[in-house]
Amino acid sequence: MKGGKILTTKMHLLVCTGSACLSAKAKGIAETLREELHKNNLESQYRVIETGCIGSCELGPKIIVSPEEIMYHGLTPDDVKQIVQEHLINGQIVEKFLYEVPETGEKKATLNEISFFKNQIKIALRNCGFINPVQIEDYLATGGYQALTQVLHQMTPEQVIETVKRSGLRGRGGGGFPTGIKWELTRKSELKNKKMDTKYVICNADEGDPGAFMDRSILEGDPHSVLEAMAIAGFAIGSRQGYVYVRAEYGLAVERLDAAIKIAKRYGALGNNIFDSDFSFDIEIRIGAGAFVCGEETALMNSVMGHRGHPRPKPPFPAQKGLWNKPTLINNVETLANIPIIILKGGDWYRQYGTEKSPGTKVFALTGDINNTGLIEVPMGTTLRTIVFDLGGGIPDEREFKAAQIGGPSGGVLTREHLDIPLDYDSLLEIGAMVGSGGLVIMDETSCMVDIAKFYLDFTQDESCGKCTPCRVGTKRMLEILMRIVDGEGQEEDLEELESLSVLIKDTSLCGLGLSAPNPVLSTMKYFRDEYEAHILDRYCPAGVCNIKPKYRIDPETCTGCGLCAKVCPENVIKGEKRKPHQIDSEACKKCGLCYEKCPVGAITRGESRKHLSIGGVR
Repeated sequence: MKGGKILTTKMHLLVCTGSACLSAKAKGIAETLREELHKNNLESQYRVIETGCIGSCELGPKIIVSPEEIMYHGLTPDDVKQIVQEHLINGQIVEKFLYEVPETGEKKATLNEISFFKNQIKIALRNCGFINPVQIEDYLATGGYQALTQVLHQMTPEQVIETVKRSGLRGRGGGGFPTGIKWELTRKSELKNKKMDTKYVICNADEGDPGAFMDRSILEGDPHSVLEAMAIAGFAIGSRQGYVYVRAEYGLAVERLDAAIKIAKRYGALGNNIFDSDFSFDIEIRIGAGAFVCGEETALMNSVMGHRGHPRPKPPFPAQKGLWNKPTLINNVETLANIPIIILKGGDWYRQYGTEKSPGTKVFALTGDINNTGLIEVPMGTTLRTIVFDLGGGIPDEREFKAAQIGGPSGGVLTREHLDIPLDYDSLLEIGAMVGSGGLVIMDETSCMVDIAKFYLDFTQDESCGKCTPCRVGTKRMLEILMRIVDGEGQEEDLEELESLSVLIKDTSLCGLGLSAPNPVLSTMKYFRDEYEAHILDRYCPAGVCNIKPKYRIDPETCTGCGLCAKVCPENVIKGEKRKPHQIDSEACKKCGLCYEKCPVGAITRGESRKHLSIGGVR
């Protein structure tokens, strides 16, 4: 090794072995690739690297031929043999396995040609998909641990904190609190006995939002960046001990993180007298049972200490009184992944991306009704339109964009009118949404927004720890109302009840879970109130998702008495004289809808009082 770079003449064959690709049998792809290289005496020319997630989850298993960055996807072991023969031996790109643009069918060979990749700026994800996550040599080749070396031998804690403050980095776990200020507050907290006591650093990897996998992918693809950042944070605040709190469901992340910790200790990047300095810092893993509430920092700390994951009132904040009543710094995985490169390149470099009040980039998990799903990293302030139609490739099957749920169960919906709003902390708060940890679920016109609100409230109600009454009981009552509405049994007063309960829960809940639980309901009611009214007043789900059979009635002022409805009615429950308004026996009606479909003048309505309202929040 020379100058922190690995000297090699080998080309790299990157095989994604993140969770998604492993579930698609990517391990067999890597094994077959090695076998074929051996058979064809190519081992001296190519190195197979099993990486973490590169982002395009639905395309796996994948092989990227580097440095050209030609990507083959959706592979089987037999496909690997063809790639080795035609590409590696004969020098011909195998078009069959290249990415195909959904709208045009055009084939794209390299990552830079694919809109999903070329429109990203990767900082937190800079190494994911390009290095072996547990081989420290790969991390060193990208400049790994140089920031920690620089901090320990060339900087003071105050200088480290000032660099982080200068960058403007805000917490990527959802709250958006300035990271440098949090570090400064924790450093300034006094210890009663400086020789015996310590402060603590916690990495919050308890990622619980439905559809979110940002932190998991970083731990699976680049765990050393998080370890290095934690050691830097420990030096800055005066801590000797760190903990990574990660949910048990993240088995692969735990495995790779544990391996990275052991390797870092052998290398001297963790433990006593790191890199021949006076600073010592160790890291342990704490595995949580998967309670969503443990993403809240005080509940998380209780779980780390072996207690039940219940939150407590704040203040005091963790910076003053955290683990075992000692000052504690808590940052999430994505926040920490930014730290080493900020130290190396400086705060001003980081601020060139994003907005003035929300600098840097943000990782989003892009899922739902969209052509390109997966993990993306874009500058803060990127518009929803850019993400959906440039990176995401638009909506499948020529359907229309309807909404996006951002921020998970704590967030809210964005509609067509929000497509050009910049996605940053302040802009989203102004419209009642939030960046959150980065979950971004795209929905087309086939989605029912009442059902979406019910889904998220069902999740938060189930995950409530039960410690405070507003969250424990209030969310239960709200869920009962929503279930009545989607079952076609809602009443007009239910909307007012949902709003009043939401305000009560947001004003009186103990922790962030309860405080934000009503957000999906409030935002869907704000922008899609017509769908709630259609469910309640018309007994009708505009999207056809909810199992509601509407009552049909004939408007006597519109009906011409043509009799066509009576002719198509299989139950013979429509009566009336020719050229006079007809009537439906609603009790005998089987609600098949044939009369509604055949009426030439639109006299038949679904509901008891009016015609159903249009979909998409537009009256």
